[in-house]
Amino acid sequence: MSLRNLPEIRADAGLAGMQFDVREDAIDAWQPELQAAAPDPATSISIYGRIGQGIDGQGITSRSIAAALRSIGPRAVTVNINSPGGDYFEGLGIYNLLRQHAGEVTVHVLSMAASAASVIAMAGDRILMADHSRIMIHNAWGVAVGNRHDMAKAMAMLEPLDQDMASVYASRSGMDAGKVAALMDAETFMSVDDAINKGFADARLAPAKVSRDKAKAPAKALAMVEASLTKAGYSRADRRDLLKDLFSGKPRAAEPATPCAGDTQTVALLQGLLNTLKA
Repeated sequence: MSLRNLPEIRADAGLAGMQFDVREDAIDAWQPELQAAAPDPATSISIYGRIGQGIDGQGITSRSIAAALRSIGPRAVTVNINSPGGDYFEGLGIYNLLRQHAGEVTVHVLSMAASAASVIAMAGDRILMADHSRIMIHNAWGVAVGNRHDMAKAMAMLEPLDQDMASVYASRSGMDAGKVAALMDAETFMSVDDAINKGFADARLAPAKVSRDKAKAPAKALAMVEASLTKAGYSRADRRDLLKDLFSGKPRAAEPATPCAGDTQTVALLQGLLNTLKA
């Protein structure tokens, strides 16, 4: 179990139909190429990219983290995070899994722990942040469709999620819950020093612990395309169909559709689509 007295949060099944998507401001500040340098595969977990499945079929899920923890066993674990956030429920599931882990949990924030990823980070017995990394917290942010009654219902369902997240942040940081709620209302990005001063992190991560993998850079363009399509009102199914038009074949977890750094034509296509959506 966690060495800290952290609250368990249970997901409300009534919210299963709501879409929780990555925010554009978090993606804009995200540097996906920053990853852990020489992690120990036997005792480390990588949380890179979106929480929950994206339109490319990729993403970090509670199922994948549960499998990784089973493989590690009751040993100390290092969780390397560089994520702009994503699905609230998957983030919640991962937080609870790490909170319940028998060994000590050390979290390394390599570039970004935003939104759902910031909740995951709070499960760390120790949280270390790389230089220029950020933790971003905000109120629950989802996509709902319908008339004014549907919107009112969605608002009522989101409110307890904010309270749950505030309880996690307050428990981990030691801050007053009201002050935490104000930070969430302001959609706060915390630098390393700010996060340490507020109790959201414990110390700096040594620069040697972070490396740069340029092959991961195009993930940001793909995430921005998906965020723009969401903002334009496209459903998740429609977004997946549009992606199929960009890449040959159906995206599968076993064969990632994300372009590599050398695929300049695909990257240019993604950037062109993004520019069109923002025009």
